[in-house]
Amino acid sequence: MRIGCPHCGERDLREFSYLGDASVQRPDPQAPDALGRFTAYVYFRDNVAGVQREWWYHRTGCGTWFVAERDTRTNDVLRTEIPPPTGTGRP
Repeated sequence: MRIGCPHCGERDLREFSYLGDASVQRPDPQAPDALGRFTAYVYFRDNVAGVQREWWYHRTGCGTWFVAERDTRTNDVLRTEIPPPTGTGRP
C-alpha cells in the first residue's frame, strides 16, 4: 500500500504509523461522565466498510501528522491533508 504524505509525496506504508478514525473526538476529562466517555472512546469504534477519515503519522519521514481518506474495502488512499490546528496540542 502507498500513502501520499502531504509534505514528502507518495511513500510505502512501512514509513507510517496508523492512529485511528479521525472523526472520533477525544472526550473532556473534566466531564462528570468522563470515565464512560473515555471507555467508549477507546473501546467502541465502528468498523467502516467504505471511505473513512484516518489519522496517520509519517514516522520515518518528515514526522507529520495528517488525515487520509481511505477506502477500507480496497485500501485505496483517496486523498491526504493536514487538518487545521485544534488548539489541543493533539492529533
